[in-house]
Amino acid sequence: MTATADNPLLSPFPEGWYFVASRQALEKSANLIRKTWMGEEIIVWCDDNSGVCVANAYCPHLGADLGPDVGGCVRDGRLVCPFHGFEYDTGGQCVATPFGPAPKAARLRVYETREIAGLIFAWWGIEGRAPQWHLPAGEPDQTGWSRHHIWISRFPGHPQETTENSVDLAHLTHVHGYDSVSRVDPLEIEGHFLRSRFDFATTRKVAKIARLKLSVEANALIYGLGYSYVEVREVTIGLDMRLWILATPVDGTHIDLTVVSQTGPLLKPDRRIAGLAFLPQRLRPPIINRFMAYFEKRDVLQDVPIWSAKQYRPRPRLSRSEGEIGQYRAYCAQFYSDTSATADCDTTVADQAAAN
Repeated sequence: MTATADNPLLSPFPEGWYFVASRQALEKSANLIRKTWMGEEIIVWCDDNSGVCVANAYCPHLGADLGPDVGGCVRDGRLVCPFHGFEYDTGGQCVATPFGPAPKAARLRVYETREIAGLIFAWWGIEGRAPQWHLPAGEPDQTGWSRHHIWISRFPGHPQETTENSVDLAHLTHVHGYDSVSRVDPLEIEGHFLRSRFDFATTRKVAKIARLKLSVEANALIYGLGYSYVEVREVTIGLDMRLWILATPVDGTHIDLTVVSQTGPLLKPDRRIAGLAFLPQRLRPPIINRFMAYFEKRDVLQDVPIWSAKQYRPRPRLSRSEGEIGQYRAYCAQFYSDTSATADCDTTVADQAAAN
């Protein structure tokens, strides 16, 4: 996304909950990950009781980097600084040193965290303020569901622009070739929450030979600009899927777009995919999930070049049928300290259409 004098960039770090790591990735990294997140250098680590801490990556003692590449580690459930061996608990407090009492003032700057289905999020507040709202409290039922398939793409972009796809139904046909795209219910907006429900049809090629036409119901549940959770129901096959579309600012220019898919149990496979009937029920979801994740990745890669090169339009020239984009922009304004940047749809859709 590029800027001009007439089309300034959005503030790169809107307030909200943003993805930091999966539990699976954390365990594979000896319980310690260092990364750039929301323009900050952070570490993500967990103790022996699976408690998670997201904190600034530098030791408050003398500023040593706590990341694993320079010797930081988790030992006996504590984060250990590679420079002087100061030890920290998951609350960020220094609790031990090798040569004397732990100084009470030695405390990591920590971020409030929330874990949902093995996905770890942290709150980024404007000027460091505490969470103003929370992610959904319930955990999705995992009975019979596949493990996550996780794919991450990094590119120049902004989470407001990627999340806008959830209300921009016209692009589903033009970019992705979906058929019969239709709005099920009006947009539901309540504070930080937005729901977008729509149906569509699509044809997928299986094994480069067979073509499978799918009829899909999508229920997108959006909590701010960093957390989009989509419940997907394929009607003809009777297949349930979950998608997390997680846009996370990295350095003020790039975002990491993390796509997480999960497939539910398929008890009676459709005759067009009857080969699955010979597999045990527990093997069907992971196989289908890998298959469907391929198409999700394909769809995202169709959008990435557009997201990467587009200019942000604070006053988009919308058609009469695109009023939901104006509603979405108004919803986004609450996540910035200066709301004027996103509340600039200053003419109604009808006025714009009349001017066209």
